[in-house]
Amino acid sequence: MAKKRKGASGAPQRAPTDVRSPSPVKAAPRTATRTWGVVALVVLALVAMVIWKRREPSTSASATPPAPLPAPRVHFAADTIAARDFVGSEACASCHRATFDAWSGSTHAKAGGDPSKVRVLAPFDGTPIRFRDGVVVPEVRGGRWRFVVRQDAQPERVYEVVGVVGGAHMQGGGTQGFVTRHPDGTVRFLPWELHREPSVGWFCNTTGRTNRGWIPIVPTMQLADCADFPPTRILGDEIRFTNCQSCHGSQVDVVADTAAHRYRTTFTSLSINCESCHGPGRSHIALVGDPAAVARGDIGMRALATLDKDASLGTCFQCHSLKDQLRPGYRSGMALVAYYSRRFPQLGDSARFPDGRVRTFAYQEGHLSSDCYVNGGMTCTSCHDPHSQHYRDAQGRALPGRLDDRQCTSCHASKAQQPQRHTHHASGSRGSRCVSCHMPYLQEPAVGTTLRYARSDHTIPIPRPVADSAEGIQSACRTCHADRSEADLDRQVQSWYGTLKPVAPAIASVRAGKSATTVDDAARQLLLPDDRHTDAVFQGLASFVDTRLARGVSPGREGVSRLRALAQHRDLDVRALALAALHFANGADRTTHELLEKALTSAGDTEPLLRARWATALGYLADRSRGQGDDVGAIANYRLAIEVDPSNARLPLNLGLALADAANPTDAITAYRASLAIDAGQPLAWVNLGIALAGSGDANGAADAYRRALAINAREPLAQFNLANLRLQAGALDEAAAGYRATIEADPSISLAHFYLARILAQRGDLSAAAAQVDAGLVFDPANTEAREMREQLHQMMSGRRAPSRR
Repeated sequence: MAKKRKGASGAPQRAPTDVRSPSPVKAAPRTATRTWGVVALVVLALVAMVIWKRREPSTSASATPPAPLPAPRVHFAADTIAARDFVGSEACASCHRATFDAWSGSTHAKAGGDPSKVRVLAPFDGTPIRFRDGVVVPEVRGGRWRFVVRQDAQPERVYEVVGVVGGAHMQGGGTQGFVTRHPDGTVRFLPWELHREPSVGWFCNTTGRTNRGWIPIVPTMQLADCADFPPTRILGDEIRFTNCQSCHGSQVDVVADTAAHRYRTTFTSLSINCESCHGPGRSHIALVGDPAAVARGDIGMRALATLDKDASLGTCFQCHSLKDQLRPGYRSGMALVAYYSRRFPQLGDSARFPDGRVRTFAYQEGHLSSDCYVNGGMTCTSCHDPHSQHYRDAQGRALPGRLDDRQCTSCHASKAQQPQRHTHHASGSRGSRCVSCHMPYLQEPAVGTTLRYARSDHTIPIPRPVADSAEGIQSACRTCHADRSEADLDRQVQSWYGTLKPVAPAIASVRAGKSATTVDDAARQLLLPDDRHTDAVFQGLASFVDTRLARGVSPGREGVSRLRALAQHRDLDVRALALAALHFANGADRTTHELLEKALTSAGDTEPLLRARWATALGYLADRSRGQGDDVGAIANYRLAIEVDPSNARLPLNLGLALADAANPTDAITAYRASLAIDAGQPLAWVNLGIALAGSGDANGAADAYRRALAINAREPLAQFNLANLRLQAGALDEAAAGYRATIEADPSISLAHFYLARILAQRGDLSAAAAQVDAGLVFDPANTEAREMREQLHQMMSGRRAPSRR
């Protein structure tokens, strides 16, 4: 089960006190460091420039605001890889039989598929999964695998399983999930998943509802305790929806089919096939049959074995890392760096500790903080055979299993001589294995502790019991010696090894900087332009941005100086975040502005990649301001981001939301239209334009905007809901009721649709049906005081008692 990202739709607002005054439900995609994280551009307004000049005094005399940053000179050119260029793994078998056979037995090949063709571990035998308010019945009927949901006072729902994801392969806690095809054309993960441990069985993720992490399903739970109920998380990387990107399958595409008014989801398979790593094979097959092409060395495919360590890691990090989407459209074989940032998820979320270990949720990107990578050449394939997924040593020799010490001693040969002198544990014992101490299985903190979901620590640290415990990490020693205190274990480690090798200076500095008392001290500790530990450099910079950058607060001369140095860094993520920080905090300064201009004009072919990251970081700062209720700061920061990258439609959309928050509907409408001029295929932009137009008194324009959203996806619930609001305001109760029913059918979790429909039903005298709708809405919004009062009034009326007056 992958970590999901937050979706794009905003939370419903509070229920109305009058049936004639419905509240809209806005759609609020974020712009910053997330899978939906890119931004777009408008020229910086003079008033915004004045605001920034006031809040941050210049470090040099500047009589007038600097000119806007230069427009893009180099525009992003997508790789010309089409879905038809992929041929499937079977096409590889005739020439690469041994490799194909090795892959066929791997967990990549067995990662998922049609339920009739893969191993289904979950019991689809009709035994119900019991909740407090209903049951979910997994069954096979007529050769079709399905879940039947029978929920109290709700119509029966059937979710047909069109794919299985996972085979519970992972040693630290394997799971198996299921996907269904939604009527809108998306393929969605179902909330109920199976854990490999029989004592757990069915479980679900409650984060965002009851916030108990991943927990086994028990009869005291409600269906709505599961955060993904009704199913909302999709297969594929489409910003409109909560998603797990495109890692749970091969060549996953989600596109809006405007002719069919729905989405079209396609994939080659739900396994991880050859082309997921090697890229499309059609050209390769054609060229290897051409002697002239072979003679000139053109085989239409990269040789992955010859890649440098970062490019090699990038092949695996397509899926084995958190990453933020910079632009849509990525397909295997394209340059990952052009579409995603691997380091930006650290901004805001702080998914990892300074030393790279997991703080919330991450995958194997801790590798970037390992000494074996930073000061060596270790890649994923140094230990893992990429085809069979069996283990091997650094020379590529096969090893019998994951615990074989030769994974390490093929490089650290001295440790293989009399290993007990190093391990201080009996030879052959668990404590004598390299991985027991240096790659322990650690529970993913965001999952919680109720069920096991631990992953091997790829930072490959030295065990430091007290220091590990201070950061909330269970030390490797404690995994075996749970009866001993960390202090006792620490003394034991020191008695064996003496003074331990110090942690990398960059890591130590970042740790210290988090508690710095002054901004200059924080800058010295967190901003490390000359350190070669790039992951720690980015972590320190992200920490400085998160904790020290604020509107009206100076980053100090030391901060500005070090940010300027970091703006020259060789790593794109580091450079872009430093430029964004300077732009935010010191952009009105003439010298800084010249540096920003030079960064763009000297970027060459990397200019679009730099702009996308820079604008993403500014969008994050704008999101942060908006979340803090700082509308002025949010608007200014979105405009800064828009100035940097005019190519992405999402920033004008978010600028419009900030302008709407600031009660500026006219400019909000302009921003929404600017977003749609870049990309007219955004249903949420049309919805928000409709809300703004309706708030400005243009009901006809609003209705047209909602219909434009429905033309993209006829089942877009927010468009249906807000169009129903217009019908309600116009007194067309039948049409309004139909719209609310359509909203509920598309997304039952929009509680306002239930409440508004309940008022219409109550007005018609159908009190029982009205009460049922209120109850259905309260499942998803149990704290709604007015809805609870409405339910009480309805029950009093049904029992023949007069409802009390509110006066």
